Amino acid sequence: MSAPDPEIPPVSDPEAPDDGPRRAPYDPMPHGRPEVGVGPWPGGRDAWPDDDRLDPDLLEHGDRRNVVDRYRYWSLEAIRADLDTRRHDFHVAIENWQHDFNIGTIVRTANAFLAAEVHIVGQRRWNRRGAMVTDRYQHVRHHATPADLVAALDGVPVWGIDNLPGATPLETAVLPRRVCLLFGQEGPGLSDDARAACAGTFSIAQFGSTRSINAAAAAAIAMHAWVRAHADLGGFSSS
Repeated sequence: MSAPDPEIPPVSDPEAPDDGPRRAPYDPMPHGRPEVGVGPWPGGRDAWPDDDRLDPDLLEHGDRRNVVDRYRYWSLEAIRADLDTRRHDFHVAIENWQHDFNIGTIVRTANAFLAAEVHIVGQRRWNRRGAMVTDRYQHVRHHATPADLVAALDGVPVWGIDNLPGATPLETAVLPRRVCLLFGQEGPGLSDDARAACAGTFSIAQFGSTRSINAAAAAAIAMHAWVRAHADLGGFSSS
């Protein structure tokens, strides 16, 4: 391993000149601040805001959760209540016959796009690791069979997303505002019962050699298609 170039001071060097040569901006911290979130509320208890949405424990110890800045210090219940006032009209459903590790990631994406509900079809237990605790902010329901899912949706059409023979390209389909996007297991895809429960099946265009894309990636593409068609982007905020 070669020695560091003495002509290039490290980023952390306080004596480094502002106009001198520096290392790349991703060295040594590639993703912004070393800590996520905020610390305790400045000024201590006497300075706490009078707002019943705020969590005293978070105010006292800081808020390092994976939430957008507008929800800093808010209690879990307050965040969920606020999200419930503006959830979108699409649902997401995932078949869970083999304890698919993609389910958690799909739940996380459903939270990001503010799905009305997430439905787990099949086994009740599912791998929550990929959800990164976002399932706490999302309504998640269980159904034993695809038929039970259809009954619970009470008229909301179910669109199966799978690259099946005869499937309609999602890119040319007109997504209804009220819809449930149903995804199968990684590998086998939608079960026969799930296909029978769907109002139609829709495929995602692919141009390479692989037969399919990852189930969580397919879910993100389909959800974003709904967002592009129906979401109010005027109030969009990434912070």
